[in-house]
Amino acid sequence: MTEGGKKKPIVVLQVIGEMVMGGAESRVMELFRHLDPERVHYDFLVFNPEEQYFDAEIRERGSNLYRVLPRYRIYNAAASKRALREFFRSHPEIDIVQGHMTSIASVYLPIAKECGVKCGIALAHSAGVEPGLKGTLVRWMRRDLVNIADVCMAVSEEAAVAVYGKEAYESGRVRIQKNGTDLLHYAPTEKNLAGGASVREQYGLGTAFVVGHIGRFHYAKNHEFLLEVFREIKHKNAEAKLLLVGNGDLEDKIRTMVRELKLENDVIFTGAVKDPAPYYQAMDVMVFPSRYEGLPGTVIEAQAAGLPILISDTVTRDVDATPLAHYLPLSAGAKTWCDTAIEIRGRQTKDTEENLRLLREKGYDLEEQVESLTKLYEEWA
Repeated sequence: MTEGGKKKPIVVLQVIGEMVMGGAESRVMELFRHLDPERVHYDFLVFNPEEQYFDAEIRERGSNLYRVLPRYRIYNAAASKRALREFFRSHPEIDIVQGHMTSIASVYLPIAKECGVKCGIALAHSAGVEPGLKGTLVRWMRRDLVNIADVCMAVSEEAAVAVYGKEAYESGRVRIQKNGTDLLHYAPTEKNLAGGASVREQYGLGTAFVVGHIGRFHYAKNHEFLLEVFREIKHKNAEAKLLLVGNGDLEDKIRTMVRELKLENDVIFTGAVKDPAPYYQAMDVMVFPSRYEGLPGTVIEAQAAGLPILISDTVTRDVDATPLAHYLPLSAGAKTWCDTAIEIRGRQTKDTEENLRLLREKGYDLEEQVESLTKLYEEWA
């Protein structure tokens, strides 16, 4: 399509629950910042009525952020579908819908197609669901998503199998689209090293052994086990501190657990931060005991930063990109995790260029991922 003799960019609507400081949201924003605006234009659809972390930046970059309410629930299905239908009918400029909320993609993707959108993409970020009824409902809502979306994507094999099924993945119906990362941004540059020193000074960390974690407070992240590991580390190193970067629904629960373990003076809650790069440089080791993940960008960022990281074996081996990544099963217990975290302390990479090369070889170069997605959009627009 052209406008005044000039080809118009493809309009891609990113459907995501809310633009909080989360893993999927951060990855989308990195792509957004590096797109060629003459080829692709991102707009955003969210289901939260309140202003969130990235909302202002989205508008500042010239994109639209739409709020469509009510968010789909079983009990308000009719009202939600009606609101979605009204939205898509009033926005014929949208060429492609890229849905990150695979739990309800089987609702909004058909409505978008019915209203004239050319392509519906589902992108799976996670390889698990919460326990109980909520997880059961999510699986049920996804049961036929592979036949509903025009393009099925996932950040890893594990996420592909979890969301679309093993048969769909093995038959080649799912495209793996890894999380591209601005690797140089997280590298141990002079600026980031100075930033790390500032973070240590800000929180009074001095020469303490700093155990770190960056991630939202959510069931998947397993902060409960992380605190158990840190308690063991504290028994062996009285100067140890735990730096928790992020926010989320379970933060109050974790703060209560910190008090019960009498670790109030040793656990630091920073909240969400605009740029985590210097925080990696403030850490001596990262501990990442997730119950499940799709493809955690934090693990890639940590390796780009040259930080040794201890990861649960439930996390995809796709992020095992450098010698900095170390895996353990959760069943090994907190004491073994403690001993391993202490053991890998100080194993920061000595060769930044080699480290970044290994990450690029694994497919985590942001520019490559931007170009790959742009070409996909152009095939369908």
